[in-house]
Amino acid sequence: MSAFLCVVPPLVGHINPMAGVAAELAARGHRVAWAGEPEIIRRLAGEQAEVFPCAPPRSGHLEAARPPDLRGPEALKFLWEQFFVPLAESMADGVAAAVREFRPDVLIADQQALAGGLVAERLGVRWATSATTSAELGDALAGMPKVAAWHEALLRDLRARIGDPASTADPRFSPHGVLAFTTQELAGPVVREDVPVHWVGPSITARAYTPGFPWEWLDAGRRTVLVSLGTANTDVGGRFLAVAREALRERADRVQAVIVDPAGLLRSDGDAGGNGRAGADGSNPTEPTDDKDILVLPSVPQLPLLERVDAVICHAGHNTVCEALWHGVPLVVAPIRDDQPVVAGQVADAGAGVRVRFNRVTAAGLGAAIDSVLHEPDHRAAAGRIRTAFRAAGGAPAAATHLEQLALHGNSKGNS
Repeated sequence: MSAFLCVVPPLVGHINPMAGVAAELAARGHRVAWAGEPEIIRRLAGEQAEVFPCAPPRSGHLEAARPPDLRGPEALKFLWEQFFVPLAESMADGVAAAVREFRPDVLIADQQALAGGLVAERLGVRWATSATTSAELGDALAGMPKVAAWHEALLRDLRARIGDPASTADPRFSPHGVLAFTTQELAGPVVREDVPVHWVGPSITARAYTPGFPWEWLDAGRRTVLVSLGTANTDVGGRFLAVAREALRERADRVQAVIVDPAGLLRSDGDAGGNGRAGADGSNPTEPTDDKDILVLPSVPQLPLLERVDAVICHAGHNTVCEALWHGVPLVVAPIRDDQPVVAGQVADAGAGVRVRFNRVTAAGLGAAIDSVLHEPDHRAAAGRIRTAFRAAGGAPAAATHLEQLALHGNSKGNS
């Protein structure tokens, strides 16, 4: 039996994949603990999860502080200087305390929980990287040498404060191994040749959902499209959701849609009847409305719903993209920020979807993209190829096996 410590940022999309791996390790008889924000970890990994608190409760609420119009290098600068680096500094002492108390054989550090790798190298603990997004596996800064130099200096200074100043390893890429929750069929070839990369594919595990989704509302005689911008983009999604609704209504004779609207943005723009969002009128958010073509809900059971849909329109969030492609569903991707432009590029390059501009797409343009993924067979065929690759990669069980090997034998050969 070995002991594994999972170090994660307070971000749902980065905890969910590791929750499946942690459950697999525990089922094999290993000890598993977490370092991070207890409330969000226990909500996603189970109330019985052993958690070492090591981040202030508000440290993970990036969206509350980020200006919604930041894009490009300025957005990257904000993300690192105002979120990743402060988060690493706030987590460092707690991660070190967890290591000393739990004594893990292997520490698994999410790429965006930089304290994990830096503290592990300082304390001499074997560690692996959890790459829950594929954006960092390439070299996104290759064409921006000044930005790359700034980024390297930022990491070097952070290491001097909380890591081993003598080390030169990139804290986002463990020399002991990187668990990539994707495959090369989507992500393309890895740029980093100096680290072993294990292509384990998505970690798809069952999740709890609020019951009551109106499955009977779905019309088997029409194509179904799911529209979701995730939970972290409610501050900027109003225009896009309205454009999507318009484009989909124009195709109501052959298409029905489910739109996820957690902030009620469509309700606030005067959408008749509220489309099922709970509010002061006491309406039930899980009941279909009088609209027979579009169902708007604050949340949906995404994984089971993906078994019933023909296309997904989303922000190119890595989890949503991988879950759609796990089911062989092609996408229309409208990246907003962070890693989303890179992931959107991967989807388009793989042929599994169409990319549109989030802030500028019109109903006509989005409608054309919807028609393309619904009716052009090449997109569905490409999505099917990725689905096959994802399922062959092994997911959470494969990741758990790599971690077991690391605990027993040290470094193992990557690019598997």
